[in-house]
Amino acid sequence: MKSWMTRCRIHARKGWASILVSLAAVALGACSMLATAAEKVLTIAYNEEPKTSDMQMNTSDYMIPFNVYDRLIECVTTGPAKSALVPGLATKWEISKDGKVYTLHLRKGAKFHNGEEVTAQDVVYTFDRMLDPATKALNTDALDFIAGAQDRMAGKAQTTAGLKALDKYTVQITLENAFVPFLAILAAPQCSIMSEKFTRPLGNKYGLTADTTCGSGPFIMKEWTLNDHHTLVANPNYWRGRPQIDKLVIRIITDSETMRMLFESGEIDIFDCDFAISQIPYFTSSPKWGKQVLSGPRAGIYYYTFNQKIKPFDDVRVRKAFQMAVDRKLILDKLYYGQGQLENGIAPTGLIHYNPNQTKIPYDPDQAKKLLAQAGYPNGVDMEIALVSSTGSQWQKMSEVIQQMVQKSGFRVTLKQMDEAAFYATRKEGKLPMYTNVWSADYNDPDNFFYTFFGPKGTVARSYNNIDQANFDLLEKGRAETNFAKRAKLYNDLEKKIVIDQAAWLPMFSAKHLYVVQPRVKKFVIPWNGWSDLPFYEARVD
Repeated sequence: MKSWMTRCRIHARKGWASILVSLAAVALGACSMLATAAEKVLTIAYNEEPKTSDMQMNTSDYMIPFNVYDRLIECVTTGPAKSALVPGLATKWEISKDGKVYTLHLRKGAKFHNGEEVTAQDVVYTFDRMLDPATKALNTDALDFIAGAQDRMAGKAQTTAGLKALDKYTVQITLENAFVPFLAILAAPQCSIMSEKFTRPLGNKYGLTADTTCGSGPFIMKEWTLNDHHTLVANPNYWRGRPQIDKLVIRIITDSETMRMLFESGEIDIFDCDFAISQIPYFTSSPKWGKQVLSGPRAGIYYYTFNQKIKPFDDVRVRKAFQMAVDRKLILDKLYYGQGQLENGIAPTGLIHYNPNQTKIPYDPDQAKKLLAQAGYPNGVDMEIALVSSTGSQWQKMSEVIQQMVQKSGFRVTLKQMDEAAFYATRKEGKLPMYTNVWSADYNDPDNFFYTFFGPKGTVARSYNNIDQANFDLLEKGRAETNFAKRAKLYNDLEKKIVIDQAAWLPMFSAKHLYVVQPRVKKFVIPWNGWSDLPFYEARVD
């Protein structure tokens, strides 16, 4: 770049007018450079391209919803694995004595990114849209307990009876039955509020680009370059006040080595070890980065399923044998570098009503072999573990380790590779063989785990088929029980029955969530549930 003196010499030949023009241009350029330099940009990596910013059509990628949208109630992190429900778009609410009617009063003056004020009608529209069969929403289970929801989803009604806007700033939601976790669910990303005026005309094209995305949250979607990056800019009119950072850039990086190189070169500010578990030893042992590693517990659990309609797992003795044939501690130590703890139940560490005294599942391959023989398989048994061929290698690696491990007890495992569409379609039909996954809390309530996996719909749709009416009745009772101690005992007792007595699944462990952050990043809060998707409103950068 030429110096200022050189620039002046060149332009002196062209006269003072030219010099003045040049100096003005240089000054403007300098100001522009200073403004750019002063801009506070936080750059993070994400390991897959979000398919949509429409949270009703998304079951896994919530980074955009957490930053672009608001919810009636927000769940904030108050400490490691601790959370609290606080007012969001709703400033206060009342619950009827029978626990069925919720009246929520909205914050006046909160606006969507298109300038429209958030109203009660927007809330009614948002929730009715999810239940409208024409939407084909993927998250209807978040609201299907609202009065009239079943008729709405079945196409028998044009609106949802339990949703009413009493006036511009008051929403009334009536439930079919009392449901204790309802406030917690309202804080989940699936319940983010949308603008009716902006969303309705777009139909199924909503949320596919920056121009078709509109929330009321702290950041506005500015750019969406497919498979490359998303740029979110600070919302100057946000009701809580403008964010401290000017831009949040989400870069799509699928390769863990590339992600590490970009982080070390300073192009990424936060390295999420969940996206590159193999990099944990490198960072934790690094003289440069070791002190920049932050970790928090995960209110989530890694697990393997048993499909009780597929032999040999129709026999409880076989299910118990498999539980005992797996050395979970070895897998945690070898594949996750010991960063976590074994889980023996359904509710993981950090969830309310968590039982720290769960009955432990032992590692006993010899006893497992005896149980197989008692079940009629003295020479061992063939079985399958299903895997989505397009997903990360962590599931492949863990299943390969288990494939070898359980041979000692007589299980001959075939790893069945399936494309994503076939995997989920088969699972929904209740016909998928054993598979593995991780579930982190959407909301801080055991219902999010117990009912999701072992409720009458979930146990079929997730291919467990643990059909037990007594369990279903207790799950319904747990949803309505307002006495904290009674509710805790109900879930603790049911947990032992499902996991130990019925051996309905194999809980593995809850892994810690590790992040490496650049020194310039301030006030980075690890979310209470251990998600990779988190809000950045509170973040600061130097």
